Amino acid sequence: MNPAWALLRLASPQLPIGGYSYSQGLEMAVEQQRVMDSASARRWISDQLLLNLARFEAPLLLAHCQAAADEDWAQLLQLCDEHRASRETRELYQESRQMGYSLQQLLNGLPELDQAARDFLQQRGEPHLALGWALAARAWQISPQDALAAWLWSWLENQLAVLMKTLPLGQQAAQRLTSELLPLLQQAQHAATHSDPIHYGSAAFGLSLACMAHERQYSRLFRS
Repeated sequence: MNPAWALLRLASPQLPIGGYSYSQGLEMAVEQQRVMDSASARRWISDQLLLNLARFEAPLLLAHCQAAADEDWAQLLQLCDEHRASRETRELYQESRQMGYSLQQLLNGLPELDQAARDFLQQRGEPHLALGWALAARAWQISPQDALAAWLWSWLENQLAVLMKTLPLGQQAAQRLTSELLPLLQQAQHAATHSDPIHYGSAAFGLSLACMAHERQYSRLFRS
């Protein structure tokens, strides 16, 4: 079987986990006019990629995928606890929990998930997105590096979809922005891959403040 099919399946917005429902603070950034056009959108997304995802979210997800691939269930359990503790706002916690729950329901109904991974998943009362992603990659025999690439791509694609719904940003402008951001996506993956676990962490205060403000936003399209 062509391995690209599994990778495309994991990264597809058609994966029924509800990722399109979340903006991760970007909707509030538009509301506050921090993001107003392609240039400011590029700056916001670039900062998220290099100052947040590359330093913490991405290496932590990669560690989940590696532990699942290696059947290191003790390490995976510890990573799950670290991930849950790292959710700084109510919306980010609910987002991770809801998408993780949706992935759990998907995986439980698929024959590809082996029994060891299935047993571990059943033991988690509130599985989060990183865990579900790692077990999906294991089930579909996707390498940890490719699983990370798929996650980064799906994150970027969702951010661009948010911009097209909240700004006067058309599909051609979004594609131009994609061309500008892809090198940074590669940079983020490289940084995450070579990150020492003792250095995992970021201080994305702007993101946290945007997410907390979004909880009180009067009119909104997205759940975070």
